[in-house]
Amino acid sequence: MTTSLDASVPHQSAPAVTRGSGADGGSDFARLSQRITAAGLMCRRPGYYAARIGLVVGLYAAGWGAFFVLGDTWGQLAVAAFLAFVFGQVALLAHDLAHRQVFRRRRPSEVMGRLFGNLGVGMSYGWWMNKHTRHHANPNHEDLDPDVAPDILVWSTDQARASRGVARLIGGHQALLFFPLLTLEGFNLHVSSLRALRSPYMKKRTLEGALLLLHIAGLLSALFLVLSPGKAAAFLVLNQSLFGVYLGCTFAPNHKGMPTFTGDERPDFLRRQVLTSRNVRGGLFTDMMLGGLNYQIEHHLFPSMPTPHLRRAQVIVRYYCAEIGVPYHETGLIRSYREALTHLHRVGEPIRRQKRAR
Repeated sequence: MTTSLDASVPHQSAPAVTRGSGADGGSDFARLSQRITAAGLMCRRPGYYAARIGLVVGLYAAGWGAFFVLGDTWGQLAVAAFLAFVFGQVALLAHDLAHRQVFRRRRPSEVMGRLFGNLGVGMSYGWWMNKHTRHHANPNHEDLDPDVAPDILVWSTDQARASRGVARLIGGHQALLFFPLLTLEGFNLHVSSLRALRSPYMKKRTLEGALLLLHIAGLLSALFLVLSPGKAAAFLVLNQSLFGVYLGCTFAPNHKGMPTFTGDERPDFLRRQVLTSRNVRGGLFTDMMLGGLNYQIEHHLFPSMPTPHLRRAQVIVRYYCAEIGVPYHETGLIRSYREALTHLHRVGEPIRRQKRAR
């Protein structure tokens, strides 16, 4: 029988079990890794990825084909919505490429990653790699994980107390505003990608910048050459808004509302990944829509594991966590959003309290 964090308990601080766990040099993870490797789950799946890449590229081409066939009509809004889904699938493929799930070698992974990320959807591969690598190293660590750094939203009561500007303005009601704010995420990805070109960590910035500008120029040229200005603007807003919502709904269930760390809190690798991650139950449809990220625990433990192996790995990981007494949390998709939103509402309480006291 598996253990689970009680979803009714607010997830803010890591449970005490994490402190000092794995003092034997991470052998808990080593034993798990041996089981996973023995099951053949780290082997590449070239056939799967060839089929998936072919399908996504085909959908991408079909979407733009329909766009040019339809011409200047309001029916293009349906194409905008369809392409938002396809853009999300392209971004998920770029994610797998960045983790070297597709190719073992770095160079083909980077080449394909930039084609899918920069050119395909206008998201910088280099920017995302830097950000996502730091996230994987220290998930939900408030000082080290960029995904829980206070910005527009706050992720802990301490961040809420120290918030300023926009975060303080909306922090008290951020749970209600979370999904509306996701409509801006598609645009934010483009802006963040362009801004990152000036960052010292960015490699091949000329290539990255050229591909980003080619994507943006190609998208805007197609819209404003085929559609009237009003329809082009409507297409762009709808497409990017739905793209942002889709990506946000894919990544939000993974860690939001799970335990967080601060300061010197840093348990061993296995506990650091398992305790901060949430799995989402579902069938093949859920696997497809979330790109396998519904197996977030397994993905964080074995980032280079091909997506189709994650379902089988879950059985091994869940059993092993029960065996060594590490809480393993999984829930349904709707419940995962409810837990994340409940957490956002709870951590905004200091801001609401201060406003009531005025």
